[in-house]
Amino acid sequence: MTRGGERITVVVLFAAFVLAYAANGREIGTYDSRPTELAARELLLRGTLSLNHVVGAVPEYAHRWGFILARDGRYRAIYSPVPSLVAAAVIWPLWRTGLIDIRAPLATQLIGKVTATLLVALAAVVSYTTARRALPRGKAVLVACGLALGTGWWSSASQTLWQSETAVFGLAVAVAAFVRLESPSPGAARAVALIAGLTLAGTSRPQLTPAIAIILAGVWMRAPRRLAFAVSACVAVAAAALALCNWRWFGNVLGAQPLLVDVNRATHATDAMFRPAVDGVVGLLLSPSRGLLVFSPVVLVAVAGVRSAARAGWRGAAIWCLGAAVTQFAVYSMYGVWWGGHTYGPRYLLDTLPLLVPLATLALVAPRSRVWHAAACVALAWSIAVAATGAFVYPHEAWNSDPDDVDTHHERLWAVWDGQIERCWRAGLSPQNFALFDRAAVRRAAETSP
Repeated sequence: MTRGGERITVVVLFAAFVLAYAANGREIGTYDSRPTELAARELLLRGTLSLNHVVGAVPEYAHRWGFILARDGRYRAIYSPVPSLVAAAVIWPLWRTGLIDIRAPLATQLIGKVTATLLVALAAVVSYTTARRALPRGKAVLVACGLALGTGWWSSASQTLWQSETAVFGLAVAVAAFVRLESPSPGAARAVALIAGLTLAGTSRPQLTPAIAIILAGVWMRAPRRLAFAVSACVAVAAAALALCNWRWFGNVLGAQPLLVDVNRATHATDAMFRPAVDGVVGLLLSPSRGLLVFSPVVLVAVAGVRSAARAGWRGAAIWCLGAAVTQFAVYSMYGVWWGGHTYGPRYLLDTLPLLVPLATLALVAPRSRVWHAAACVALAWSIAVAATGAFVYPHEAWNSDPDDVDTHHERLWAVWDGQIERCWRAGLSPQNFALFDRAAVRRAAETSP
């Protein structure tokens, strides 16, 4: 295919994913996401990430999870400021050109929705280019569609501004550059892409540190020493900058994360932050209401590429991506709140999905039987149906809190009957759909009055 034809494919895919993510016309936010969105708006309005003006206008925010009175005397979001910085950069041209008024009643939700939609759609397109290196266009498109529309990227990551949307974009960029290190002379552009991708993923979601460490080890194995040193040094500097920021704001290089010990004990009825346990491993894969293979069985395609990755050895990219994904999965499975609180499906594992693209590519390169292809198509169809269900229904089904709160009644995570997917199908479409298709999302009321 010509370069022009390839560009058209990329543009069409990006537009299709953006339309799919935006089709429900609403933001699916949480307590975790709201302070991040508000910090982005404050940065645009007042040039600060402080939330003092927000708390002053709405005092009850001071008592909500996600807001904290920091050591510097300012209210701040408890999570990394990087997604807020990215969101401000994305929204700034829309604001400065007058397309939206960030003081509008629904502007905060719109900031989160637009940023997450664009970043996750870009992550899927970048993953397409990764797969396209070894696959014909049709198969590469299927890989991108399975990732973008057959996973929680549609129902969760693309729906609000938190950490995942920025992390998956950064990791997708890093994986694309990492795979291209196989060329004899990787070049400065790939080094910059690796640095930018790993830095964005790691500083927006520090929980990805184990996976990033594995990828950096792979860089040292597969790239010239000078390039590996430059990438590692830049990523380390970015990590140190975030740690310094956390120390100045919260008095801890980990930021406000140590507070989660007490929060998890009180809210999620857990007795430890991390503990090796079978329930996390099995639950993240097979829980009827949180299992990745229940919600997105299309990821099993990547499993078929493991043997080819092992044959390629340590000089190949896929084996390192596999190691990073498995390591990150192990960390999440040991987390005391592995189910992710009130959410739809396996929220935490969404971060690791860009790492599976090289494996899925290897799986589709090899010749497969008609039965295998038929099973893959069925898995893709189911995955897309389930992801779309979450985008258009959740949290209308109220599964997380009815009849008992899943955070304190963990046995509900294993209930086969009345699972979250089934409950969504019975509940019907969310009444909040299309809420952002309203003038209140882009204009203040004073501007609409005669």
